[in-house]
Amino acid sequence: MVGRELDLGARLGERGTSMPREELDSLVRNRNVLAALLEAALAALFLEHGFEAIEAAVAEAFAGRIEYAATQHVDHKTELQEAVARQHRQVSYSVLEVEGPAHDRTFTCAVSIDGEQVGVGTGRSKKEAEQAAAQQALASLAQPAPEAKTA
Repeated sequence: MVGRELDLGARLGERGTSMPREELDSLVRNRNVLAALLEAALAALFLEHGFEAIEAAVAEAFAGRIEYAATQHVDHKTELQEAVARQHRQVSYSVLEVEGPAHDRTFTCAVSIDGEQVGVGTGRSKKEAEQAAAQQALASLAQPAPEAKTA
């Protein structure tokens, strides 16, 4: 995550605060807090200096993610939803299984189209498992349907 790579949590802690150190440490380890902090910092820089002044630094900070997004397919769920919507059909996801302790879970999710299960995936989060299931469903939709045998 860019906020962590830029060490925004430590920089926030250097600025001094009346917040107890343990509470601050807990906050700066939280991905959502770091993401909000990064968003706020970028917005402030943009408002103060304009896009041209910060463009190169932002592009450099996000270069790996920009390259990944440009070259890798990252949202199978959206692609599946769009494909199925064009056919006036419905997609639904369900959690089949959750394993492991709260800090180390593995999720198994299924995706169904009009009530028929078409993909199953696993992941470290529900979202990741749903993405894997959607990827499998897209692959199965891309396969030609087997021809009916005539006697």
